[in-house]
Amino acid sequence: MDRADIVIVGAGHGGAQCAIALRQNGFAGTIMVVGREPEYPYERPPLSKDYFAREKAFERLLIRPPAFWAEKDVNFLLGTEVTVVDPAGKQLTLSDGRSLGYGKLIWATGGDPRRLSCAGADLAGVHAVRTRADCDALMAEIDAGKREIVVIGGGYIGLEAAAVLSKMGLKVTLLEALPRVLARVAGEELSAFYQQVHRDHGVDLRLDARVDCLEGADGQVTAVRLADGERIPAQAVIVGIGIIPAVEPLIRAGAKGVNGVDVDAGCRTSLPDIYAIGDCAAFACDFAGGQVMRVESVQNANDMATCVAKAICGDERPYRAFPWFWSNQYDLKLQTAGINAGFDQTVMRGTPADGAFSIVYLRDGKVIALDCVNSVKDYVQGRKLIENDVQIDIDRLSDSSVALKDTVRATPAAVD
Repeated sequence: MDRADIVIVGAGHGGAQCAIALRQNGFAGTIMVVGREPEYPYERPPLSKDYFAREKAFERLLIRPPAFWAEKDVNFLLGTEVTVVDPAGKQLTLSDGRSLGYGKLIWATGGDPRRLSCAGADLAGVHAVRTRADCDALMAEIDAGKREIVVIGGGYIGLEAAAVLSKMGLKVTLLEALPRVLARVAGEELSAFYQQVHRDHGVDLRLDARVDCLEGADGQVTAVRLADGERIPAQAVIVGIGIIPAVEPLIRAGAKGVNGVDVDAGCRTSLPDIYAIGDCAAFACDFAGGQVMRVESVQNANDMATCVAKAICGDERPYRAFPWFWSNQYDLKLQTAGINAGFDQTVMRGTPADGAFSIVYLRDGKVIALDCVNSVKDYVQGRKLIENDVQIDIDRLSDSSVALKDTVRATPAAVD
């Protein structure tokens, strides 16, 4: 096939969901999914948790089995990248030199792991945790006897990897350059809680720890040297310092965007008949006061995919899906509802020492986000408070014996 009515670039969550939703909504034309990896679409969050811990086989990570895609007449070009986009001719140039034409193009490429820029970053034994191949390579090194692991980055990927590694009995050092972990996504209370949890599980967690370089011998990493001169032995290094949106071909083709590619309320880019979804797409988020941002979550990728598929099939509506996230570390399940951008107050419900509590983020007396640790009820009810944009009785909010739905100042029936 040298042309398809719909070409989806990216075989992750968003790309897979878009193909599924197109068929569910009656699209009968040809669909081609171009994927960089050799595997059919699979779930990525379990990579740094269940898969890495060998609690779930890779086949159980597949979003759908290969037979499903054949039945739905969804075609794949795997192990292939798009290098050039020609929006005028509606042609793509592939990494193997072939051309692929499209009627409509959906860009769902996500992002590439941000790499260290210091000396030694290219040594063997330095890993990202973004793909199956990344995890397989690290797992093979651990199987071969490596026991001293340094994790660089105190975001969710780094913390989740550290949790799994420490449970495996490895010596884990986690380095965060900022004064606290999760500094970009959570308040101080949640950061302090997870810092203590990891230390209690034996992780050597260092804050304000800036990496100067990686040292090696015979091409293999042997240590991480900090800016203060301290040398931390490392038989392997995991780098979890964020992603860079994979949008270069679109930007070169003239698409607007600075941090990712910009899309409108219908997930369209500035180029004709080209949409973008998921981690690489920057949009005005209603749940962050209209701030233009990328939302890196499975929920966002899936919901954007469904929005685009419905629009192509004639049911066009603005994208306004509720943002939610989760993270599993040790025996703790964190569920986050909403986006805490611009919060002016936080309220704690419950006690972190009990391992079940919620942090509520407010702006102008209204709940805009929650971080709920082992607190499913708060998560469910808090989500409704955000969606209904209601004023809260702050005094009652801090009392965990009072249901969140009963803290509304007016029209409490709105969140029943």
